[in-house]
Amino acid sequence: MRKKLYVVTTLLVLLCQINMSGQGYKNPIIPGFYPDPSICRVGDDYYLVNSSFEYFPGVPVFHSKDLVNWKQIGHCLTRESQLPLKEVTPSMGIYAPTLRYHEGVFYMVTTLMISRDKNVNFYVTATDPAGPWSDPIHVDQSGIDPSLFWDEDGKVYFQSNRATSFDDPRAIYQSEIDIKTGKLLSETRMLWTGSGAQYIEASHVYKKDGYYYLMTAEGGTFYNHQVTIARSKNIWGPFEGCPHNPILTSRNSYNVIQATGHGDLIQAHDGSWWMVFLCIRPTVGNCPVLGRETALAPVEWKNGWPVVNQTGVATAEMNVKTLPLKPFPCQNTSTEFDEEQLGLEWNYIRNPINSNYSLSKKRGTLALKGTQWTLDDASGSVTFIGRRIQHWYFSAETELEFSAKASNEHAGICIMSRNDYHYDLYLEKRDKHNFLVLKYRMGSINHIEAEIPVKGTSIRLKIEGKKTFYEFCYAEEGSSDFQIIAAVDSKFMSADVGGGYTGPYIGLFASGNGKDSKAYAYYNWFKYQIKDEY
Repeated sequence: MRKKLYVVTTLLVLLCQINMSGQGYKNPIIPGFYPDPSICRVGDDYYLVNSSFEYFPGVPVFHSKDLVNWKQIGHCLTRESQLPLKEVTPSMGIYAPTLRYHEGVFYMVTTLMISRDKNVNFYVTATDPAGPWSDPIHVDQSGIDPSLFWDEDGKVYFQSNRATSFDDPRAIYQSEIDIKTGKLLSETRMLWTGSGAQYIEASHVYKKDGYYYLMTAEGGTFYNHQVTIARSKNIWGPFEGCPHNPILTSRNSYNVIQATGHGDLIQAHDGSWWMVFLCIRPTVGNCPVLGRETALAPVEWKNGWPVVNQTGVATAEMNVKTLPLKPFPCQNTSTEFDEEQLGLEWNYIRNPINSNYSLSKKRGTLALKGTQWTLDDASGSVTFIGRRIQHWYFSAETELEFSAKASNEHAGICIMSRNDYHYDLYLEKRDKHNFLVLKYRMGSINHIEAEIPVKGTSIRLKIEGKKTFYEFCYAEEGSSDFQIIAAVDSKFMSADVGGGYTGPYIGLFASGNGKDSKAYAYYNWFKYQIKDEY
């Protein structure tokens, strides 16, 4: 029975929001690990980008016609020359991109965090948001979460949350720049220290009705997160804070949608205003097991200030008037590995060694070859290809063919939050016998839950997501019945437990555990099946 039997068809409708009436939607609009959204509009087309941290390619790009339904169309950073990640450790890498459009050109400006005290701010450009994008143009201003603003006189301004170094007082700083070269054309000046909360960042400037509006995030990116705003008649200030700051927060609410912040405003083509922002959805142990996600809320302007969703609080069920909804065609949830390249949902950890990945070595399979690096390593190029977990209830399944040449080689499927928090289910060989191993890494704890002798070199591996736990299962060659090995707690894949800023991935991996592997692991197919959309 070939792999085509496993193509998912019956549940594809769950990928689409089929309400066409233009009334109501669910948050998050982009579920899973898609934080720090930034948005721009060109006519009646909307484009959105997110942070990507240590994953490659970097900065996913989405397209929408209605602000509710989104489809990924590319990445901004697809070449190592744009995104060198070799020195990057977990939760470093790409922070908080801003996407803007001006006179036929798209600009994506962001921060590459190499370490806690070493970062680079740069932007890339494209005439097509799907790419290709240019090589980086660097800006000599410090801080994170940079943004760009074009004034009516053609001058371009660059904002970030520090001036020359990370030792500067945390505030929003600004320089005028030459947009062709990134060169500073003015001194870097402080604009605003915020409304009084900690960790001011995520600055964006807008101009409306004669005022320059400076919107920021404060309070940190978890439960005290908030969006605040100030305004001035002069681009250089002084800026006065909004009397009802924060304009968006969930810190005093009990909604499913929490940690709202890091927003970006957009005026739709019908004149309405909206904000995209990040959120989390806590589950077991109050932990958000899907990471930080992208949400949407309507905005009204009252007395010269923006009011978000009437109350400053966003909810999961948004019973508000929307643009006419235009969902994209449903996407297949099965990957057959018969294309020339992987789909846009797939990512590597840091820059890959391309020779260790092949879709042509054995047609109709993905071939992975392990290196010295393992999933435990905080640097280097582990052989890993993964996609985000986007739903509480899901099934991830693959068929693996792997004949290890030595005892150090293994390959399998994993749930990966970071290098020191992951669940691994893999095949390995010992004394000419094959074993299926389920292993946990939780901080300093390494635990082998099961070691199961198996026959043959072909096996089906499956992970069932149940919101508060994952079930690891397998079916040996010739068997149609899956055996459950263990159920494990999902909260350990949350950044609330492991730290950092990333969310969990389902990954296919291979490793030589200190040596380069000789054997390839062949994955015949992979399917990610949604059991419940939220």
